[in-house]
Amino acid sequence: MKRFYLFVTILSSFVVFAQEDAWVYFNAKPNAQAFFGNPLTELSQRSLDRRLAQGIQLDEKDAPIEQLYIDQISSNSDIVVLAKSKWFNALHVQGSEDAIRALENLSFVARVDFANRVLNNPLRTATTPKKIKKVNKLLESSELFNYGNSGNQIQMLNGHLLHQQNYTGSGKIIAVMDGGFPGVNTASSFSRLRNSNKILGGYDFVNRSSNFYSGISHGTLVLSTMGGFRDNQLVGTAPDASYYLFITEDGANEWPLELSLWVEAAEEADRLGVDIINTSLGYTEFDNPNYNFTYADMNGNTTFISKGLDIAFSRGMVCVNSAGNSGNDPWQYISAPADAVNALTIGAVNSAGNYASFSSIGPSFDGRVKPDVVAQGQQSVLSSANGNITTASGTSFSGPITAGMVACLWQALPNATNAEIVQLIKESASLYSNPNNELGYGIPDFNLALNNGLLRLPVRDVEKFFIFPNPANDNISVSLPLDTENAKISLYNSLGQLVLEQDVSQGNSRVDLAALRAGVYLYAVESKGSKQTGKIAKQ
Repeated sequence: MKRFYLFVTILSSFVVFAQEDAWVYFNAKPNAQAFFGNPLTELSQRSLDRRLAQGIQLDEKDAPIEQLYIDQISSNSDIVVLAKSKWFNALHVQGSEDAIRALENLSFVARVDFANRVLNNPLRTATTPKKIKKVNKLLESSELFNYGNSGNQIQMLNGHLLHQQNYTGSGKIIAVMDGGFPGVNTASSFSRLRNSNKILGGYDFVNRSSNFYSGISHGTLVLSTMGGFRDNQLVGTAPDASYYLFITEDGANEWPLELSLWVEAAEEADRLGVDIINTSLGYTEFDNPNYNFTYADMNGNTTFISKGLDIAFSRGMVCVNSAGNSGNDPWQYISAPADAVNALTIGAVNSAGNYASFSSIGPSFDGRVKPDVVAQGQQSVLSSANGNITTASGTSFSGPITAGMVACLWQALPNATNAEIVQLIKESASLYSNPNNELGYGIPDFNLALNNGLLRLPVRDVEKFFIFPNPANDNISVSLPLDTENAKISLYNSLGQLVLEQDVSQGNSRVDLAALRAGVYLYAVESKGSKQTGKIAKQ
């Protein structure tokens, strides 16, 4: 069953099904070469730049689906085309079993996969229609932010230390896949985003509408944990990131189309040059039980949406997915697409960092560590659609809390690849050497991930100095831009008094702090007329 990953109310009803859902895969892309000759017809310059920075080549998945194929299938009065995917070179259609099977006779159709997999494999045992669980999805510069009650969920990840170094998500774009965003255009808790033009756009894929400030409020709650801001009450983990808001979830129905709409939205995110996709959704059961998944399907390579997530990752994006809220249920495990090989899957802990019993567990069916890491998902602080600051529980919130920190980390390490960012996060986590099925690799330390990245990543920002570790103990290192041989670092106490000054170079960048007392110091690094200032804490 797909659930928004927070606590929900279960109701019962009967449903009668007359139509089948299926994916129709094509065998060619006649316009692929034309695309390669002019990729801007399908991808924005920012999307191309993201690939170039990570050494990712264009391939046939990026080429458009052939419109003549779509037109021919759409002209069939017995078939309804509901979604399309260039990555899969496929359409999501609905119709009678016979009408869908007849499509296999078309010369350009490679195969048809029914959502009811009994129809694909006669040896499978059919599911007997039964009472269906229906889900009621309506729920309850150096930055020294006044976090208020939201401080714990950020400080648990050492995210405040990145904020203090001006890494607040600026320059990064996050796409939020969810069920609706009412109030984001009016609530005061989102005024900082609106006033800074950080809401770049969005789309309602469910209703094929440009009005994305609609639907159910789950997406609003999710967004608030990243981009919400109310001084001394709520600070999102990426308050200066930019956002696209995509409605892919039908709040009234559970059907396989939602998997395809997610892939459509991910393709649009790719086109627009998005860096991070946040998904607080998951799927195991549907209104029609013939479409249900099993735990054996949670192998990262079975469901349409999980395979789509891995394609999104292959385009250079980080895909953050909530683990699920089935920890106390018979299902117990993660769902799709949290099972995807390249999903950064997030479980939930309470404010003390202990496992939240509702958080879905791993491993994936094929034995991989899932969830990957955890963050606060029990009594997370967030904003409602009317702007009230409140709390709610679910991996719906531990996921985006983490996604916002991914944006901050990537801002600090702009030349890192998506795979390097994900690996740094895993390696920084509290249980990295001894993961388990409840917490995965544990609680990540984003400041440690940043410091490790500065030490290990070979390519540095050509315009910026990096001072690490921060906080520091008895010494720090100064990483110089590639075109800078020498610089001078000066440290000042809270009274503005110079307490340390030292020349540094590419070959001698270490600075001894042993003589300084614990506290916060201002630093200034100067070289060739350029100057960078900031704060560093000595423990």
